[in-house]
Amino acid sequence: MTETNRPRLSRILLVNDDGIDAEGLRISQQIAEQFADEVWIVAPATDQSGMSHALSLSLPVRVHQLGDRRFAVAGTPSDCVVMAVRLIMKDNLPDLVLSGVNRGANLADDIAYSGTVSGAMTALLCDIPAVALSQAYRKNADTPWGTAFRHGTDLLNRILAAPLPRDLCLNVNFPAIPPDEVTGVRATRQGRRSIRAIGIDPREDLRGKPYYWLNFDRAGGHQDADSDIQALRDSAVSVTPLRPDRTNDALIGLVAERLG
Repeated sequence: MTETNRPRLSRILLVNDDGIDAEGLRISQQIAEQFADEVWIVAPATDQSGMSHALSLSLPVRVHQLGDRRFAVAGTPSDCVVMAVRLIMKDNLPDLVLSGVNRGANLADDIAYSGTVSGAMTALLCDIPAVALSQAYRKNADTPWGTAFRHGTDLLNRILAAPLPRDLCLNVNFPAIPPDEVTGVRATRQGRRSIRAIGIDPREDLRGKPYYWLNFDRAGGHQDADSDIQALRDSAVSVTPLRPDRTNDALIGLVAERLG
């Protein structure tokens, strides 16, 4: 729980990619209400998983107010953050953005196409600190939302113990276990998986025409000890700091040399 002598934030904005009716968004709201006077929700009207940083540039973005400080956006997670910052909350910007809690982990190369992570990264591009929250789960088992709630609350307690840097963006993943079985919290690096491991499940519709489902191999192979994947394997919460700059500094010299 929050410490009584800690100043509360004025506003926290919630966004996600699972949609405004997702259970994980309710968990985020329960966490955020412990730390802020106002909790705003600007979330996609429907599931937008895998949309990465997509912005709706060729379609109109529609916003529907569903309640006090609660808005559904016909668009992507990035659309939601932009609409919140540039329209809905433009006169009173949030102190912090929470993206999630996503149902399913966002680890390693998931970061490149995750709508949950992109919601947080878009906030960072707007100079607002952000935390992406994702709850891993096991197939044919209930999602352990209590783990995200308890350890997400504890994590925010720690993060908010000092003023937030404007360039803070964290990708947080909770292991697929009950909260009492979590072994700790680790500062981690982005692990590695190969997109080539993605599976394609071919099927036929009722007219005999082919269609395909994409699915992911979550095994991940060998991982460094400080990777996000290894943290979850060890039943720990993974916390990875992110930045938007994707420049490969190690290759700048080589590129310059070959360009002459």
